[in-house]
Amino acid sequence: MFKKILFAIVLIAIALFGYTKVMARISLAEPPRAAPSEQQADAIRVEKANRQMTLLRDGKTIGTYQISLGSNGDGGHKQREGDEKTPEGRYIIDWRNPRSMAHLSLHISYPNENDKQAAAAAGHAPGGNIMIHGLPNGWGWLASVHRLWDWTDGCIAVTDAEMRDIWARVPNGTPIEILP
Repeated sequence: MFKKILFAIVLIAIALFGYTKVMARISLAEPPRAAPSEQQADAIRVEKANRQMTLLRDGKTIGTYQISLGSNGDGGHKQREGDEKTPEGRYIIDWRNPRSMAHLSLHISYPNENDKQAAAAAGHAPGGNIMIHGLPNGWGWLASVHRLWDWTDGCIAVTDAEMRDIWARVPNGTPIEILP
């Protein structure tokens, strides 16, 4: 009996792993068009302690989103590759990926020169590829529960619907400040 249960668990795990790998390569929709300029953000503020991201225009809030962070989200500033922390500091949204493994993604310019120097002084690589993104492709149905825990490798995650809104309202070059 134990062998049958173990076999079933292994089979389910393999199926979920395979589903995730296949869906990571499939983008189900085209990215949205850019919002009119008067609806676009000119800054982003992330408050890690509150798990909140705010889009700003002329200092006024134009959008607020509840977020998930790196699985070590309360561990302070990202210091090295693999620490699963979300960085803290001032960065730029410098490029976007419409075909990422998660539903759309905006790249945060981590690591900056200070991050690189601090990591080198500690004898580590700083890591990188920190994004704002939706849920992994094919897993959008988890939107209602994904914020119950921090699950990314250091990225900032929102629902797919929220990511489509953010994608349309955040142009490349937008500054982002990530606070503790």
